[in-house]
Amino acid sequence: MEYLLPPLGTLTTSMAAMSAGVAPATIRDWVRRGILTPCGGTPKRPLYRVADVEAARYAAKPTRHNQRTVNAA
Repeated sequence: MEYLLPPLGTLTTSMAAMSAGVAPATIRDWVRRGILTPCGGTPKRPLYRVADVEAARYAAKPTRHNQRTVNAA
């Protein structure tokens, strides 16, 4: 069951993705990597605090070993 409106101050995965300007898969990746933590909901339908999503959006992301870096031109 999808939330019609989540509790005030929280976002669903798709809403968090739209808020951060990323794909929903990126939100799930941030959770897996420990950058973002759900604040409630269920394992299949987690909820995230708005402030936590914004903090994760601007947090320094850990890189993977041998990951190519992007050089600004």
